[in-house]
Amino acid sequence: MPIITSQKGEKEGIMQAANLMLLSARTAPKSGGVDDVLTATVTGVKKDKLATEMEEIADERGIESFRRDAKNVRDSDAVVLIGVVGTKNVELNCAACGQPNCNEFEKTEKKAGQDFVGPNCVFKVLDLGIALGSAVKTASMLNVDNRVMYRVGTAAQRLKQLPKASVIIGIPISAKGKSIYFDRKWPP
Repeated sequence: MPIITSQKGEKEGIMQAANLMLLSARTAPKSGGVDDVLTATVTGVKKDKLATEMEEIADERGIESFRRDAKNVRDSDAVVLIGVVGTKNVELNCAACGQPNCNEFEKTEKKAGQDFVGPNCVFKVLDLGIALGSAVKTASMLNVDNRVMYRVGTAAQRLKQLPKASVIIGIPISAKGKSIYFDRKWPP
């Protein structure tokens, strides 16, 4: 039987964990049982492109926390993306979207804002939150370091890494001797 080095085993473990995180997001409860959650795992060149896009956003906006988080993405083994098609509704007429009912929400023009497309149905955004919680719970159970990051989603949206999603959030994951997400400086 061959020897599997720590580096090889940990890399394979990260990818298995990422796959299980995608599974957790997929099987998380959804409003009305309708699944509009989208997922992907980004590695290698595509992950580095995500970090580069975050650095460009830092330069454009003068927000250094995008650069700080880009470093985390570069230093991570993979990034799990979870998004939602929030521009659909669940026909509850709750008015949380700012419209009097779901029929009016459907008629409302959906526009790309600075980071995401909106307006979004609050129940679809809640579905996104539940999927994120399920995914990070799985990572935690597997002892995989992770952090939920809005800024990663902003860059993923600009790069169209989940093209149908109106909102995307990123979860960088890593396996190091110490969590790279723990001692981040705030403000950067």
